[in-house]
Formats: sequence, structure tokens, C-alpha cells
Amino acid sequence: MVKKSLDKGVSSLKETSKEWARKVGIDSVEKLNAMIDSGRGMELVLVCEVMQSNSIYEIARRIAAEKRRIILISGPSSAGKTTFSHRLGIQLMALGLSPHAIAADNYFVNREDNPKDENGNYDFECIEAMDLEKLNTDMCKLLSGERIELPVFNFRTGKREYRGNHLQIADSDVLIMEGIHSLNPAMTYALDEADKYKIYISPLNQLYVDGGDEQQVKVSTMDGRLLRRMVRDHRTRGNDVEKTLSMWKSVRKGEETHIFPYENEADAMFNSGLIYEYTAVGRSAKPLLQAVSSDSEYYEEAQRLLRFVDMFRDIDLEYIPADSILREFVGGGCFDI
Repeated sequence: MVKKSLDKGVSSLKETSKEWARKVGIDSVEKLNAMIDSGRGMELVLVCEVMQSNSIYEIARRIAAEKRRIILISGPSSAGKTTFSHRLGIQLMALGLSPHAIAADNYFVNREDNPKDENGNYDFECIEAMDLEKLNTDMCKLLSGERIELPVFNFRTGKREYRGNHLQIADSDVLIMEGIHSLNPAMTYALDEADKYKIYISPLNQLYVDGGDEQQVKVSTMDGRLLRRMVRDHRTRGNDVEKTLSMWKSVRKGEETHIFPYENEADAMFNSGLIYEYTAVGRSAKPLLQAVSSDSEYYEEAQRLLRFVDMFRDIDLEYIPADSILREFVGGGCFDI
């Protein structure tokens, strides 16, 4: 399969987003709010979710038709990679395949061997933090039908352990691995390209807002990802907004270094954005942003984000299906993320 160029890959995501907006008749914040005000919020949610499900089905269908055996998934922070992996696995099961999730994080090198950055801190995001030789040896053995014992990385001790977790796969089995380096050819250097199916996932929306003087301003997708992360980090890690904002610059730097350069390696691009999501994530983010004190160094940024979420009507979170990608952030999902 001929790989997409970087520009074509991003363009593909944008075109998908535009197509979804056209189908529901919403290309602006004003139209989105009007639909919610008219009592059609649930209809909007369900239509958006079905369009996204159709995309997952199409990717699964291609994987099955092309008999790919290892699926590699990557994308920026808060793209919804974990939920997407679960949903793709379920779709593959419906097509008669048996998916097995492989956690790339279990192939970290032992802590004492982990590279350090220019400040002397452990760099857990560089590809050298992974034991690529072991990962490739294990994956090659699995794909050739051998039985292996999968490692488990103990993040408390900083060491790889073996706990009797064995795996052997048949011809109808597929491996699913998601992580920041999954599209980097160096990560799976020993695997046959014919076995790989690489997926890039990122949330994009083509919503505009009235910017005055008949100007249309595009709603920031980056702010959408930041809000997703704020809500998820508070729910799952107890982090406040300030903690998330303090890490965001580093997160973005890591994306620029380790993820975005390899978008063009993808066989499929998946848009994990949902037209209605700002109304749902914004509802969850609002009290967290309001809690930022006026004497905080992040107060102005919190106020800017509050003005952003205030543009959108709230939507009832009960409308969101249990398997929605948004459940990875707002909670209440069936995958216990």
C-alpha cells in the first residue's frame, strides 16, 4: 500500500470532519447551540457516534480483508487512543478475528538503563526508553506461531517482570499495540511490513464561530484536546487544572518530536473528534477552570478557556453512549478507563 504524504494525511482528517459537519448540517457554534436548544441534543449525539462507528468498521474491514496481523496505533495526547483500540478490537471480533492487546509500555528498559534528558531527568518519551530488541523478538515469535511469556513493567520498582502471562496466536488472531512510537518504523524494525497496519488517530472538528466584521474564526482543536486532558486527569489522577497546564508545553513538545513526524506512515487516519464534544467536555471542565485562583500563574489561561467553553450550550452527559470515545474523558464508560 502506498503511504499517504503528511499533507494528504492531515487533509484526509479535515475532509472527514467537514463531511460529518455537512451530514448533520452543523458547521458553526451557533448552529450547534441552536440544535441543542431545539431539543435535538440526543439526536445529534447519536448521529455523530454512528458516523464515527462507521469509520471504525471500515478500518476493521480493511484490516481483515488485507489479513494484517499487527495493528499499530498512535496519535497525540487525549486523542482517545485507548477507547479506539477497545472499539476496534470489538469490531474485529464481529468480523471473526481474535484481537490481543499488547501494552508497549511493558517493554520499557529497566529504570537504570533509561536515557536522561538535558536536565538530567529520565526521558520516558524517547524511543530509546524502550527495549526495541526484546519487543521485536517477541512480536516476531508471536507472528511465527511461537508461544512467549509477555513482560509486565513494574512502574514502582522500575523493572520489567515476568508473571506467567503467556500468549500464542493462531492465524485468525491479530495483535493491537498503541503508543506514541507506534508509527515510527524503528519501533517495529524487524516485522514484515505486510503484517503491519498503522493507524493515526486525532480529534478534528470544522466548527466556526462569528468573529465580528463578518469574519469566521475556526474553533481550536488544540483547546479541545487540552480540555479533554484536564477533565480526564482530574477524574483519573486527581490533578487540578494548574497541574495539567504546567505539563501541557512538555506534552506538546513530545508530540512534535515523537508523533507528528510519523503521521505519513499511517495506512488509515481516524478522526476521533465529535461535533458535539465541546458541549459535553466543556460542561465537565467548567467547575475545574472556575476553581483556579486569581493569584495563580495560570489564571489568565483558565479564564480564556472558560470564555471558550461558555460559547457552547451544555448537553446532557446521559446522552453519550457507554462506548463513546468521550467516555474516556468524562467517565462512565464501559471500558473502565
